[in-house]
Amino acid sequence: MAESFSRLWRMLATGLCFFTFGLGGVLLGVLVFPAMRLLMRQPARRAVAARRVIQAAFRGFVGMMRGLGVLSYEVHGRERLQRQGLLILANHPSLIDVVFLMALVDNADCIVKAALARHPATWGPVTAAGFVFNDSGAGLLEGCQASLDAGSNLIIFPEGTRTPRTGGLLLQRGAANVAVRCGRDITPVRITVQPATLGKGEPWYQVPTRKPHFVFRVESDIAVAPFQHQAASEALAARHLTDHLTDYFSMETRHVSA
Repeated sequence: MAESFSRLWRMLATGLCFFTFGLGGVLLGVLVFPAMRLLMRQPARRAVAARRVIQAAFRGFVGMMRGLGVLSYEVHGRERLQRQGLLILANHPSLIDVVFLMALVDNADCIVKAALARHPATWGPVTAAGFVFNDSGAGLLEGCQASLDAGSNLIIFPEGTRTPRTGGLLLQRGAANVAVRCGRDITPVRITVQPATLGKGEPWYQVPTRKPHFVFRVESDIAVAPFQHQAASEALAARHLTDHLTDYFSMETRHVSA
């Protein structure tokens, strides 16, 4: 009985949290960010300020979820995130991974779907913060380079989507291309959640039988120079680096599944 009540409460509380998240996004887009555009004429300065607002909002959202008993979490190696110009790569087991990371990382930038610029709950934040859009074609790499050069901390999920419950980890080559062509070492973040929740294709109301616990491990940087030096071309270096990252993040997946 107690377990059933706990699960029902977490389902209702999860719905409340996501409703609040959506409402907050709309209010920020309608009230806060338009005011910032009027008060701050410099796009770079405005983007940094917008990211601070987003970080504060995401911290509030994470705190709300923890306070209502929806989830718990812990972070290891957080001090490694207290730098500038980081290229942060992470695996992607859950819908709210990006929310956690952007709550943890100062001046965080990320690659987002262009569709988010048209959604009423997200268009305000993503446009005000100057995030990199994934449909910019040849300009995507230049956008990533400009973001890193400006001191932003760029967050990328190499899988491009949430990790499926079944099947192996499949990384796209885009993240490795950014690392190789921009000459940036990688700050890897391994994310686990037990029991699994908010995975690919799972609705928000499909809550697990017990409260999920997230663990974020910020590991030592992965040097990119060895891959650049050992390969005959940047394309081949990116391929080798993608293979390495696949093995690297798959170890975490195998550990959780075991």
